[in-house]
Amino acid sequence: MGTSSSSRSSPPATEAEMLRRNRILSSKLYFDVPPSKVPVIYSTSYDIAFLGIEKLHPFDSSKWGRICQFLTKEGALDKNKIVEPLEASKDDLLVVHPESYLEGLKSSLKVSMIMEVPPVAMLPNSLVQKKLLRPIRLQVGGSVLAAKAAKERGWAINVGGGFHHCSAEEGGGFCAYADITLCIQYAFARLNIDRVMIIDLDAHQGNGHETDFCNDRRVYIMDMYNSEIYPLDFAARRYIDQKIELMSGTRTKEYLEQLEKALEVAANRFDPDLVIYNAGTDILDGDPLGRLKISPDGVVMRDEKVFNFAKNKNRPIVMLTSGGYMKSSARVIADSIINLANKNLIDLQTCINSKQ
Repeated sequence: MGTSSSSRSSPPATEAEMLRRNRILSSKLYFDVPPSKVPVIYSTSYDIAFLGIEKLHPFDSSKWGRICQFLTKEGALDKNKIVEPLEASKDDLLVVHPESYLEGLKSSLKVSMIMEVPPVAMLPNSLVQKKLLRPIRLQVGGSVLAAKAAKERGWAINVGGGFHHCSAEEGGGFCAYADITLCIQYAFARLNIDRVMIIDLDAHQGNGHETDFCNDRRVYIMDMYNSEIYPLDFAARRYIDQKIELMSGTRTKEYLEQLEKALEVAANRFDPDLVIYNAGTDILDGDPLGRLKISPDGVVMRDEKVFNFAKNKNRPIVMLTSGGYMKSSARVIADSIINLANKNLIDLQTCINSKQ
């Protein structure tokens, strides 16, 4: 991996590829972000709440809203400067997902298995679509738009997204749509981008995007994860360009040392046009699913290192918030975003002048 596709002669586009390209070019998900806004993408409709059923999964489904509340209440971010994305339509999703997969989501049983909330199986699918899948489709729209905003401004944060267990053909692990794959396919088609690096630092292996880009040499994947927990997808692990496998109980000092070395290796191996950073906070000490022991300050330092990596390469970066299964995650993410602003790695105030 690591060779630009532009250096190889391309075969004639198939009918399916042309259809995909036409869908991307006609999509409404890419719109011009006004100069008065900053590239922080969020909608109040991201949060998932219906009948209390969301509480049956350890994921904090109000995390996204609470991140923005912390940022706005503390004066770090003016809520009027936040960019609200559009919901990914069926045509948008068909860029990556086959029709059969999207049809499968019309089964509440199927959705309940993907989202790991069994009672969802008993609900009318119209309710499941409205209360559960629509918020996720909005976050998908946010991830797609984030690449365009990052290309224009140097960085973008989708205060959501990062559904890295979903591939084109299969969802799982609370991930119903492959937003990372969609984000990258749109960037290839519309942003004059040829090479993308995914830095996946969620506690879990990102088997969805690994499966989707298994034969795509334009995409370089660095994945640092707890090798002892879900998804244990050994087939997808073969497609990781640079894997850093951690053991349960890994602590902050060792984690940050491993990350620093890994970023040095990545910098030497691959020169991307765009960095996608999957910044899960399930690495936090106490997270019931991540099983690592990283301190809140460790998460802040982790994010700073990744943004410095992009800055040193002078490359745009997209941050997705991904997993995080404790109520404390939202506070830590907000603190990290404030730290990035304090270190001049992002600019939450001056809007259009926030290029890196």
